Amino acid sequence: MKQALWLPEIDPGTLIIASAPPRFAADGTFDPTALGTIVADKSDDGGRRLVVGGARGYIHVWMNEGAPSRPAIILPLDASLEIRLEIASRFVRLLQGGAAGPLPRALQLTAQRRARLILLLHALDFRLSGAGPRDIAASLIDAADAALPALEWKSSATRRKANRLIHDSIALMNGGYKRLLRGG
Repeated sequence: MKQALWLPEIDPGTLIIASAPPRFAADGTFDPTALGTIVADKSDDGGRRLVVGGARGYIHVWMNEGAPSRPAIILPLDASLEIRLEIASRFVRLLQGGAAGPLPRALQLTAQRRARLILLLHALDFRLSGAGPRDIAASLIDAADAALPALEWKSSATRRKANRLIHDSIALMNGGYKRLLRGG
């Protein structure tokens, strides 16, 4: 599976590494390969984003100035501080040779949430290819209800559910996915 790279202001699951102030004597330059294999790596004007790890767990890292000579973890005091602290703890466990451990609970998808997101993606695919609520209902919800006569269809729960799927899937496409990254 290809790993996605996100900016830390969007994804609190991305660890920010920068140089500590000059008076701090940190242990040399940060070498991400010490944590495991680099599975995704992108450098641009905004810095370097990478995903590194392996069987012990993966960490998403952003370095805005290349490999800092006195590495430090930056923890913005924002609404995602608790998630950022948990990600920093996973990073420290990896640095110490242990397993990263599970993602913070806020970033984990339950089986029910995963199933709903898959349903939303299917609904969005149908909608973007021109399908209407009845078509989406027939394919994803209840084919028998989708075949109801117009008067019954208009007041059916299946029609309302299909319309909610359409609305929610479009909202997810138009930026709602960022809430998932923030644990929302």
